[in-house]
Amino acid sequence: MPHTESGRILLVDDESAILRTFRYCLEDEGYSVAAVSSAAQAEHLLLRQVFDLCFLDLRLGEDNGLDLLAQMRIQAPWMRVVIITAHSAVDTAVDAIQAGAADYLVKPCSPDQLRLAAAKQLELRQLAARLEVLEGEVRKPSDDLDSHCPAMMAVLETARQVAVTDANILILGESGTGKGELARAIHGWSRRLKKSCVTINCPSLTAELMESELFGHARGSFTGASENTLGRVNQADGGTLFLDEIGDFPLTLQPKLLRFIQEKEYERVGDPVTRRADVRILAATNLNLDEMVRAGKFREDLLYRLNVITLKLPPLRERQDDILTLAERFLARFVCDYARPARSFSEEALRALLDYNWPGNIRELRNVIERASIVCPQETVEVSHLGLGAEPAGSGVARIGASMSLEDVEKAHIAAVLASSPTLDLAAKTLGIDASTLYRKRKQYNL
Repeated sequence: MPHTESGRILLVDDESAILRTFRYCLEDEGYSVAAVSSAAQAEHLLLRQVFDLCFLDLRLGEDNGLDLLAQMRIQAPWMRVVIITAHSAVDTAVDAIQAGAADYLVKPCSPDQLRLAAAKQLELRQLAARLEVLEGEVRKPSDDLDSHCPAMMAVLETARQVAVTDANILILGESGTGKGELARAIHGWSRRLKKSCVTINCPSLTAELMESELFGHARGSFTGASENTLGRVNQADGGTLFLDEIGDFPLTLQPKLLRFIQEKEYERVGDPVTRRADVRILAATNLNLDEMVRAGKFREDLLYRLNVITLKLPPLRERQDDILTLAERFLARFVCDYARPARSFSEEALRALLDYNWPGNIRELRNVIERASIVCPQETVEVSHLGLGAEPAGSGVARIGASMSLEDVEKAHIAAVLASSPTLDLAAKTLGIDASTLYRKRKQYNL
C-alpha cells in the first residue's frame, strides 16, 4: 500500500497505455497515484481529493489542456503541474509554463525521466509547505516545554506516547500555560510532521466567518466572497488541525465540526460538493467543558470526540523548579533580539520571580522578562526592572524616558496587554485599536 506521505499524484492523459505505464512506474516508487483520461474527470477528482503533483497531457482529445491547467490553478493553486507534450508542441508547453505549469516533459520519456521529474516537483512542494509552516512559527515548538517539574514531565511523557497515534487530544490548562506550544510539539513528534499544523483561534471569529475559515467557501456564496477559498481543513489535509480555545467554538457550528471529526467529510460554504480531508484534531481550552455541557453551551457528543486523550498542563506557580530556568532562557533570547546589555538577574530579582504567583503563567513570565530586557540599562536585571509589586505584572509598560525606541515601547506594551487579556478582542479594546490592527501588530512584532 503506497504511503500518501510520499506524494499524491494525478495523471491526466487520453492514451490508456501511457496512463498505465506512468501509473505503474510512479506507484513502484511508493507514490499514491490517480489516473483519469479527460478534463471533466480531472476536475471532478480535484473537487474531492488533494494532490501534490499533476502530470498533464496538453492533447486530451476534444479537451484543451491549457484550459484545464487554468482551472487547476483555481481549484488547486498549491498543486505543481508538469506538462506532457510531443516534440511538435514544445512551443505550447512553453506557453503552459508561462500560464503556471512548473515544468514539461517531451514524449516519449523514459521511466527515469518521469521518476526524476516527480521527485523534483514533490520535493519543491514539500519545501513550499514547510516554508509556510516556518513562516507561521515564532519559536521552536518545544522551546518552553523543557521541565524539571514532575507533574509537567509526566504530561510531556504522555504527550510523546500518544503523539505517534492519530487519537484526538484535548489540552487543558489555564491561560498562558503553553497549550499551543504543546500542540505544536505533539504535531512535531507525530508521523504527520511533514505536513502542516494549522491553527484556528476559536474566539476570534463569528459562526459565519468561522465556517468559512474552517471549511472554505465558494465564490459568490456571500457578500465579499470574490474568489474560491479552500479553508483550514483543506490546508491541514494529511497533517494536524489545532482548535485553540475550543470552548468558544460557536454552538451553532458544532454539529458540522462533529460530523467532520467523525466522518472526515465536509462542504464549503455555498458549495454542495462533499469533500474529504485526513486531519488529526488537537484542541485546547482554559474553560470547564463539563460545566459548559451541563449549561447547554457545548455539545456532549462533541466533547466525547475531542477528549479521547486529555492532557492537563499545570500552572506556572506549581512549577517552581522551572521558573528561573525559563526566565534565564527568555532573557538570553530577548537581549539578543533587542541588542540590550542585560545578562543576568540579581539575587533579589530571582527571589521576586520565585515569590510571584504568576496568574498569567508562562505567557506573563515571558512578557515580564521581555519588558525587563528592554528597560534594563545594565548587565544585571534588578527587581525594579521586572515591574512585580508596584505595578501588576504583565500590565506595566516601559518607563517613560527610558533609553529605547518608540517601536520597542509599543511592542512591550502590546505584549503586556495581550498577556493580561483573556481574548484578542478585549486586548484590542484595551489598546484602543481594532482587531485587524492588533493582528498586524502581533505579526509585525512576532507576538
